[in-house]
Amino acid sequence: MRILVIEDNRDIAANIGDFLEDQGNEVDFAADGISGLHLAVSQDFDIIILDLNLPGLDGLEVCRRLRQDAQKNTPVLMLTARDALDQKLAGFESGADDYLVKPFALQELGARLAALGRRQRKPESRVLNVADLEYDLDTLIVRRAGQTLTVNPTALKILQVLMEASPAVVTRGEIETRVWGEELPDSDSLRVHIHSLRQAIDKPFEKALIHTRHGIGYRIADTEAVQA
Repeated sequence: MRILVIEDNRDIAANIGDFLEDQGNEVDFAADGISGLHLAVSQDFDIIILDLNLPGLDGLEVCRRLRQDAQKNTPVLMLTARDALDQKLAGFESGADDYLVKPFALQELGARLAALGRRQRKPESRVLNVADLEYDLDTLIVRRAGQTLTVNPTALKILQVLMEASPAVVTRGEIETRVWGEELPDSDSLRVHIHSLRQAIDKPFEKALIHTRHGIGYRIADTEAVQA
């Protein structure tokens, strides 16, 4: 992770920096609120460690400006020697995500930063793409060349199997098992649904993406890209 430490105590900043860099993080430093806010706004960090008592601008004001003026949602862990409840509440109200009172163990700091990093981490994309065909697994929306297509539920399952395997060929037996499980359909069902899928995916467009390997199965691929 790339972490910004805004701390005016050089010894504390050095200890934090050494600890975080030993864990493989990239660390930048600022010793006052004004330069810290400038770095936080002008660059992208995964987490900001922000001291409450800073020259120039205090930590509360830095956090407020970061959230309200700059509209930055970078996670902020606030450090302070004050452990009064009103000070903690003020920190959270300014936009801090977590609060750590000095003195603290570096191991606890590391654990809190890891938790903040997990919260901020974006989920992996659940959109499948083959050539100009796109299938969003969360919304179940299929588009080709920007046009939304209508695909029946069973054909959607077949489409997912083919797109996840693309450009490889998927056997008839594997498709049937993935789509219908142990209750296998009659011999014509898969062929019928493939025909339905072709009507939706290929027929309105110049290039066919669904290909048959006779006696084996099916694949979905941009043939020109595969040959290249």
